[in-house]
Amino acid sequence: MKKVEAIIKPFKLDEIKDALHELDIQGITVTEVKGFGRQKGHTELYRGAEYVVDFLPKVKIEVVIHDDLLERTVETIQQTAHTGRIGDGKIFVYNIENAIRIRTGEHGEDAI
Repeated sequence: MKKVEAIIKPFKLDEIKDALHELDIQGITVTEVKGFGRQKGHTELYRGAEYVVDFLPKVKIEVVIHDDLLERTVETIQQTAHTGRIGDGKIFVYNIENAIRIRTGEHGEDAI
């Protein structure tokens, strides 16, 4: 099993959710997060005063999938999240040792 975690621009969430649904991915977890990468934030003007926005709003998507879906999942997220502009995000892939469905007690791939 693998966990795919993607940090994306918020306006891409619905597109990615629909694309993952087409892959038959059963569930995703979405978290609103803030952060910055190489762009280091930006400055904005508010009522004549300039201030630095260090942490930009992002969305973190997490999915746990069977190993055979990994390549298609990563490719789908990458293609759908791509705008070509700075701050498109990152994708991280983790190995999952075990998963347990709380309701039924199922373990491993049966739990996802």
